[in-house]
Amino acid sequence: MKDSWFNKKVKEITVDDRKTQPKEKTPIDRDMQKNVMHFKQCLGDAFDVKYRGCTVSGKELMFIMLDGMCDNLLITEQIMLPILGSDLSGEEGAKVLYKAADEVTASIDKAIINDLDKAITEMIAGNLIMMTQESEFVIAFGVQKFPKRNPEEPNTESQERGSREGFVESFKDNVAMIRRRVNNPVLKIKALDVGTTSKTRVCVCYMSDRTDDKMLADVLERINSAELDTVIGSGYLQPFVDHKKPSIFTCVGTTERPDVFTAKLSEGKIGIIVDGTPDALIVPYLFIEHFHSLDDYLKRPYYATFVRVLKMISFMFSVFLPGLYVAICTFHQEMIPETMVFGIAGQESKTPLPIMAEALLIHLVYEIVREAGLRMPKTVGQAVSIVGALVIGESAVTAGIIAAPMLIVVGLTAVSSFVVPSLYEPVAILRFTFIIVGGISGFYGIMLCFAAVLVNMTSLSPYDVPFTSPFSPTKIGAWRDMLIRSSWLNMGKRRMQIDKMKK
Repeated sequence: MKDSWFNKKVKEITVDDRKTQPKEKTPIDRDMQKNVMHFKQCLGDAFDVKYRGCTVSGKELMFIMLDGMCDNLLITEQIMLPILGSDLSGEEGAKVLYKAADEVTASIDKAIINDLDKAITEMIAGNLIMMTQESEFVIAFGVQKFPKRNPEEPNTESQERGSREGFVESFKDNVAMIRRRVNNPVLKIKALDVGTTSKTRVCVCYMSDRTDDKMLADVLERINSAELDTVIGSGYLQPFVDHKKPSIFTCVGTTERPDVFTAKLSEGKIGIIVDGTPDALIVPYLFIEHFHSLDDYLKRPYYATFVRVLKMISFMFSVFLPGLYVAICTFHQEMIPETMVFGIAGQESKTPLPIMAEALLIHLVYEIVREAGLRMPKTVGQAVSIVGALVIGESAVTAGIIAAPMLIVVGLTAVSSFVVPSLYEPVAILRFTFIIVGGISGFYGIMLCFAAVLVNMTSLSPYDVPFTSPFSPTKIGAWRDMLIRSSWLNMGKRRMQIDKMKK
């Protein structure tokens, strides 16, 4: 198949790293100096790479580490001092490393490596490399200690009750928080290295007694086949584990809370933790789960049900309210009560723009103010939001650029859109779409567009799991935890499981 014009232009300014990256292993040379030279050739004159050579009982040893990534006190007390004070006489080659690692040092985290490039990667990750003469492998000691922040409550997923811990950038700390919540060997964690250059550690978490084997194999295959040079965050992997159909909705959930992550694993889902980012991925993620939160399961069932219905209504408001207002004022004025029609008509007659253009303009200004407040420092961002909401809005109404009813619609839409923050991205796109459709074809266009969105949503079935389940296909038994939340007296008896499509 011939490349398109755009693909040809892309190839002119890009490089395929898969062709330049060596795939064959580089064996450990029996000459230790050649191995050290390979390290120096690959790493250059890096100031933070430390080489320490020593002679113990007539045996030459070389230690290589990356300064700032290792615990110097741990290296000194558990590795260097025991080895320097040991007796390695009578041993040669590989037996020197075996004795030093197994009988002399007190470190429990160690591994044998017979690939020189792999040894360099482990050293960069914060491990201490030990090598000697006449050995075809090296020893890597796990002595990592690098700057990191302590677990704290995520700002994006605040809860009234529950844990105050949140994921951090270190994948080991994240895995430990999950292990602490699931004291059972059914919790399995597979570690993968993704990224041709970055070699980012990715952990796939699941529970072996409830996760579908075919779904797990599919997720692992997608991650292993991800053609990426570097992986800086979990968003890099999200398109690879998401559905393949064109849609504004994603079937991959994100969370920074270990308790939410653990709850999803208990339902048979698969979690993905990427080193260097606190955002964990969950697959598959259903549409109805956007309206659930941890507080729903920690409060009384009747109030949790009320909150879920409130979230659904807010979602409808944020998507349809501006488009319906434009459609009613443009084509269906008979639907406006008589007590309001003259007030709205009088306000709109003073504005220079048509209602559809007015709605698009004010929502565009709102998105600009929101993005500015989000990207700027917190103190300045709050001031920008206040200025945008009060000064610009009030001044625009006073100047006659927009009508007061339109400003009320925008304010109610903006507040409603933050009730379900995980759906903000598709809501923002749908909002503009329904404004344009409502301004062109009224209610009929809105209903047709809404039907197209429903068809698209029901066609999504990541890993053979319907995205709109249990709405469609209908599963009455699953309605106990849909909009209506049953009591734990009922839900605690039998756990939910993922229902796959029957072919």
